[in-house]
Amino acid sequence: MWRSFRSWPWVARWASYVAAGLVLVLVAASVTAVVVVRRSMPQTSGEQTLAGLDAEVQVLRDENGIAQIYADSTDDLMRAQGYVHAQDRFFEMDVRRHITAGRMAELFGEPALETDKFVRTMGWRRVAEQELALLESDTRAAMEAYSEGVNAYLGERSLSQLSLEYTVLGLTGLEYEPEEWTPVDSLAWLKAMAWDLRGNMEDEIARVLLAVNHPEQDVAALYPGYPYDRHAPIVRRGAVVDGRFEPDASGPGSRNPARPAYGAEVVEALEGLQRGLERMPELVGRGSGIGSNSWVVGPEHSATGQPLLANDPHLGTSLPGIWYQVGLHCTTVSAECPYDVSGFSFSGVPGVVIGHNQDIAWGFTNLGPDVTDLFLERVEDGKWLYDDRYRPLKVRTETIEVRDGEDFELTIRETDHGPLLSDVSAELSTVGANAEVTKAPDRGNGFAVALRWTALDPAPTADAILALNRAGDWDEFRAAAADFSVPAQNLVYADREGHIGYQAPGRVPIRKSGNDGTVPSAGWLPENDWSDRDVPFDALPMVLDPDEGFIVTANQAVVGRDYPYFLTDDWDSGYRAQRIRELIQAEADVSLDEMLELQLDDHNSLAEELVPYLLDIRLPRGYYSAGQELLADWDFRQGADSAAAAYFNVVWSNLLRLTFHDEIRESLWPDGGDRWWLAVTGLLREPAGTWWDDRRTSNIETRDQVLRTALMDARDELVRRQSLDPGDWSWGRLHRMDLRSQTLGESGVGAVEWLFNRDGYRIGGGGSIVNATSWDAAQGYEVTAAPSMRMVVSMADLDESRWVNLSGVSGHAFDDHFTDQTDLFVEGRTLAWPFSREAVDEAAEDTLTLVPSD
Repeated sequence: MWRSFRSWPWVARWASYVAAGLVLVLVAASVTAVVVVRRSMPQTSGEQTLAGLDAEVQVLRDENGIAQIYADSTDDLMRAQGYVHAQDRFFEMDVRRHITAGRMAELFGEPALETDKFVRTMGWRRVAEQELALLESDTRAAMEAYSEGVNAYLGERSLSQLSLEYTVLGLTGLEYEPEEWTPVDSLAWLKAMAWDLRGNMEDEIARVLLAVNHPEQDVAALYPGYPYDRHAPIVRRGAVVDGRFEPDASGPGSRNPARPAYGAEVVEALEGLQRGLERMPELVGRGSGIGSNSWVVGPEHSATGQPLLANDPHLGTSLPGIWYQVGLHCTTVSAECPYDVSGFSFSGVPGVVIGHNQDIAWGFTNLGPDVTDLFLERVEDGKWLYDDRYRPLKVRTETIEVRDGEDFELTIRETDHGPLLSDVSAELSTVGANAEVTKAPDRGNGFAVALRWTALDPAPTADAILALNRAGDWDEFRAAAADFSVPAQNLVYADREGHIGYQAPGRVPIRKSGNDGTVPSAGWLPENDWSDRDVPFDALPMVLDPDEGFIVTANQAVVGRDYPYFLTDDWDSGYRAQRIRELIQAEADVSLDEMLELQLDDHNSLAEELVPYLLDIRLPRGYYSAGQELLADWDFRQGADSAAAAYFNVVWSNLLRLTFHDEIRESLWPDGGDRWWLAVTGLLREPAGTWWDDRRTSNIETRDQVLRTALMDARDELVRRQSLDPGDWSWGRLHRMDLRSQTLGESGVGAVEWLFNRDGYRIGGGGSIVNATSWDAAQGYEVTAAPSMRMVVSMADLDESRWVNLSGVSGHAFDDHFTDQTDLFVEGRTLAWPFSREAVDEAAEDTLTLVPSD
């Protein structure tokens, strides 16, 4: 899902844009600061007119500001949700729509231009505009009502009353009036979410760049195959039979088909794809830290006698957090008003994305199929080569407005494979220049690089969100999932009848024989194209009520090697999933509290394999051995107070640096995630392997020499960072979580950053651990991604369910609910999650009644 804005190039340069005098203005205004800050706080009690309502709507908020909305009709419910989202998060919503439209330069000037060019080239908003017409009429109506609610809030407040950020931007000279919200603004944000979960595009690039100066076997060692013998896939049984996935089938077979068999041309394409895969190594892992955990236990494993469902999506940290907790309740649930749902929503999008209704619960993790391909294109004189013939490029021009600068005219070029990202991306241009491909025509100054991506084809994903909210059983749940095109997700399911299930939805392309999706393909060869069919929804893996009584999804392989369709080779390596499985299997009956405790599990599976090697290394007694001695009695847990965890992770960072930095360009340095766990444990069994040698020296280094240096360097590093005494070391002092505003919090102006950031949370866990607080070994030990929320749903009593957000529901700095859940999150605590009207009424602290206008 969406990463922190720190990944966008303009943020690091924004400090040059903020006027130095801004700090002086803020200091001079300190007397009125309280008034300025509180001006944008929303009204949460009393009565407020909301134009367009048919009847009164009640918004009940608990002590954490979480809203439960009650209305008599769907239109009123969605209109009120738009109003409430705008109350708490409009600046965030406004920034999101500027991102997805490629219009950040309008707010932040020339430094944002590079990002805008990239997004405009992909055409996210153009696709969203096409998707609106594909939606069911009920979905469009809900989006229109939601937009009306947002706009009603905008219409009653000045810019400074909407957000403190607008006040600060105004001090820099920005003259701005927000546009009205539209359904396309909501749809476009789903493109941003899909981009963050797009699959293996980075791996395609990395493989090419690594191959420039490394033999194939050395590159393959860094992308080891999924360890099916040690880490179970999500669906452990079943096969595709006549185009439909049958959970109880032991292998391919035949029966009376539920749908027509595919034509010979599709079979031939699949056979060609399989032949291509046989020639390619199995490649695993993104190593980005972006993933998720979810699992569901059935009645036979649950202490409540009914299913328990847990979910914690792992996303880049930001302030406010990505999720907004909300309940949407029809006063009387009926066909005309079918919603009684509560969970986590996206600000700017109607409905609940993850949560439960009165009948079912569901959770998401990233399926991670390969839904992106890079195509090398031979371009000359406005034409591109395909099948021995040059064809005209599709060209359009867009104007990007630049604050305090001249408008930029962007020319966007496309082949049939997609937009030419190399026109706006230096990194992809490098890939094109260095790629070695067969049957290549003369490439001159290098190939252009086009992106083929399922999310650039319009699809009615928004239908799925509201359909999930209404679903009452397994069949309705699967029908909703069938519309969930991008990003492809693992969906876990539980219902109040005692059933549990799993469904893999999403558009997954079927490629022709020449393209396996692992490296950029030659765009001039027709055999590299995608076919005109996707993997059929009915053939995607699923299971209902598995024999073992539970289901675990944590981005691991979805299904075994025999599955006939290609989903991806770049699965997460399965350490988190296997740990969750083992802990569930160890318990006869899992309680709700044990589900919550499992989410906090900080056991490091890599340490189990690496520490024995580290303890075999002889170090000088005294100063250097004192660090190593911490590992001798370590239980491999990574609590914030652990000295051994601090030492181990610093050793791991130094081990990666010593092993790979001499041979890999800086942009590809290891981040230390799951793929590197699997790769290095494989290399450990080759003590004289080529990767251990340091190319910069005349000697030939071996594994044990690198391990010894890593142990000693880690000791020195921790003395510099923390203390001479190893007993004073702690993982949390290194592994800090900073929550930063995605825009002004990266301004470079200390006073402004102080307003919008909340830094310095000491937290345990780590990358590829169930408590997945990831860090990037190439950059430091600070948290780069974390569980963005945690929830456990009890189907026995929905009012017993628990939830917590990474930040809080409010996007207003200094609001009581800006970060009121963060301390709970860091400490591993959760909040009560009332659902029934009685429980909501009892928890309510404020009630706002929205009334129709005269």
